Amino acid sequence: MQTTWDAGETGCGQLVTELHRCLERMRPGDRLEIIVRDLGAPTDLPAWCRMTGHTLIAAEHPVYVIERETD
Repeated sequence: MQTTWDAGETGCGQLVTELHRCLERMRPGDRLEIIVRDLGAPTDLPAWCRMTGHTLIAAEHPVYVIERETD
């Protein structure tokens, strides 16, 4: 299943907190499409995915697709 979230101009700290909450509600293997216009996102989102075990499927600013880690 894929869900879309428009995070707008949300910055790093708030973005990753909300992203964590959103992915917690999803099942392993589900995908989240995020639209985020913050200029730090191209650096922040790939790093966050590496640190948390989620997979960054697509990254073409401002659209990113993250697949929730499988348990």
